[in-house]
Amino acid sequence: MGISTIILIIVVVVVLVIAMSIYNGLVKLNQRTSEAWSDITVQLKRRADLIPNLVNTVKGYAKHESSVFQNVTNARAQTMNAQGPVDAAKAENQFQQTLKSLFAVSENYPDLKANQNFLDLQTQLTDTEDKIQASRRFYNNMVMDFNTRRKTFPANVFANMLGFKTDKEYFELSETENATVAEPVGVNF
Repeated sequence: MGISTIILIIVVVVVLVIAMSIYNGLVKLNQRTSEAWSDITVQLKRRADLIPNLVNTVKGYAKHESSVFQNVTNARAQTMNAQGPVDAAKAENQFQQTLKSLFAVSENYPDLKANQNFLDLQTQLTDTEDKIQASRRFYNNMVMDFNTRRKTFPANVFANMLGFKTDKEYFELSETENATVAEPVGVNF
């Protein structure tokens, strides 16, 4: 066995170790991104589960505001049916707008603002909104890590060959949507 054969074997082993390391790193980041997206969907579901209780509480005080309740219900359904970060971001924008209108309606009913059930729901909703934002930041950080790793050398050489051909999508709002939801839903009464 000659020196050139030994060098060739060493080079092949090094390339295989690098490829294996890159593959494992991309798989790990891919899984963490999926887990982070799952965290977002859990929080969105939690919020969606709170909304019927909130709507019913407000309904008891504001029976003539049926269009607001219908809009909230429709926006909740769109959020629950959203597929992927882009659809979810669009649904989130609509949902935030309808929640603002719901809380605007509740402003007209002082007894409602003092109702303990409403206050409890408000606290839970605020907590859930905070968790959604934290989950969103974590998810977008994982997406950034994955996309960066996939595009940097030497991973970019192997990424396509190893099945990592596309970037992950960020869960972000468009410029227009950012402007509309720049003010958080007012839940402090």
